Amino acid sequence: MKLPLPRRRSRAATSVGPAGTMTLIEHLNELRSRLIKMLIALAVGVVIGFVLYNPVLDILQHPYCKVSDDCSFLVTDPLESLAIRLKLSTYVGFLIASPAIMWQLWRFITPGLHDKEKRWAIPFVGTSVILFVLGAGLALWTFPQALTFFVQVGGDSLVTMYSPAKYLSLITFLMLTFGLGFEFPIVLVFLQMVGMLTWRQLSSWRRYAAVIIVVLVAVITPSGDPFTLIALSLPMYVFYECSILFGRFAIKTADR
Repeated sequence: MKLPLPRRRSRAATSVGPAGTMTLIEHLNELRSRLIKMLIALAVGVVIGFVLYNPVLDILQHPYCKVSDDCSFLVTDPLESLAIRLKLSTYVGFLIASPAIMWQLWRFITPGLHDKEKRWAIPFVGTSVILFVLGAGLALWTFPQALTFFVQVGGDSLVTMYSPAKYLSLITFLMLTFGLGFEFPIVLVFLQMVGMLTWRQLSSWRRYAAVIIVVLVAVITPSGDPFTLIALSLPMYVFYECSILFGRFAIKTADR
């Protein structure tokens, strides 16, 4: 008489890794959960940005007023006003939601890190947000010099009156570029933390890094003026040197 054999469970249901590890399905579920939370944070930020549209527009319009006596925008499309408000609200919403987005990103990669690396979560998120805001603020501060350069190159025969879509697209793209550029040291420090880079490697690449940074900034910044090039290239190289020092002392101390 044959005894009934137990039914086999599917491999997906029984695939349990070592302690502290996650299966592929668990990773996908975790990613979906983090993405949903990011989208919720972004949606809340967009709503707040929609309410703060007028004061934000006044801040972004300030560089324009420094180079033109009449800093009014010229709207030629009836739908442009609504499109501008929605686009600007999205940019502001991303800035407002950036702490939550950074936190969710960090929480997603945390399971793959050691305990000594997980303790950098709050400094990682806080520093990322601060550096992004500083970068965006530097772009806003240097933008009047860039506009002055463009006006002088054009000559006195041209009347300065910008379209809001093109003006706001340029200044917000510059602020985003500067903000992401200021995240450069966060990336280098993280790569050193996970062992993909060492401070000795970064130190040996100094000369190449300086050239690459200048070329990269010249490519990603749409304005092409010397003020913007210097304003972003110089801090990025300083951040490169700071990443070397941080990797040499802070990360080495943490590993002891």
